[in-house]
Amino acid sequence: MTLRFSARFSLVALLSAAFALLAGPALARCSQNLVQLGAGVQMASLDGFRLAADMSPNRVIVTFLGHSSYQIDTPQGVRAITDYNGVNGFGRRPDIVTMNNAHSTHFTDDPEEGVTHVLRGWPSQPGETEAKHEVTLKDMKVWNVPTNARDWGGGSARINGNSIFIYAVGDLCLAHLGHLHHRLTRDHLEELGRIDVLMVPIDGSYTMGLPLMVDVIRQIQPRIVLPMHYWGRGQLDRFEGLMAGLEADFVWPDRRSVEIVKEQLPEKLTVIAVGGEGGG
Repeated sequence: MTLRFSARFSLVALLSAAFALLAGPALARCSQNLVQLGAGVQMASLDGFRLAADMSPNRVIVTFLGHSSYQIDTPQGVRAITDYNGVNGFGRRPDIVTMNNAHSTHFTDDPEEGVTHVLRGWPSQPGETEAKHEVTLKDMKVWNVPTNARDWGGGSARINGNSIFIYAVGDLCLAHLGHLHHRLTRDHLEELGRIDVLMVPIDGSYTMGLPLMVDVIRQIQPRIVLPMHYWGRGQLDRFEGLMAGLEADFVWPDRRSVEIVKEQLPEKLTVIAVGGEGGG
């Protein structure tokens, strides 16, 4: 299923981009969208992995691996896995793995050998107060925005215990909320910048209540939402009902891989349920 509309440039957006260039270099963040883009999400197959023939550099194939893990493949062959636990994934090993340590299903202390970048989303070295990463491999750039997490033992906050990881491929920006436990501040949103695709936990309890998670989506304003971290159709149905307030379209693909292209992003917020009826 692919829907296509012609792309058109916005004079206001172009002027904003020009001012941004004059302002000089900034911290890692995703830039604002410069084009009012058309719609299109193409179902993809990883059999003999190959991206579409027109080869825009602003595209990825995203595959749901289970629980909180997605695999992201780029045109130049970089493979990243989110909330990598050492057993998720298939085929060749990933080049970049990102992890959060809320539960053992979100990280591993023993990643497979040969992974180029292992990025932990919590302070893991002596003296660290937060994890901060910014790496580039071929056409993928990855960095993180630290957030707090609950201390499951005492119920208090673990400061900077979670990270939102951002994956930029050309001008396409994807973000993974990890095990987010609170709404975002203005500083968080500024660090994130313009996010096109947002991977969102919708369990409604282990992370945060679904109404609050929908508020986070409203804060970030992505074009595409990929649900994760849920168990069964009931949680997905409740999420769909709450997303009605954002007038979101729901897409139910018949496979767990989708190809997402910046130039073909939907104009309307779209939720793609690549995890099917049970994403655990």
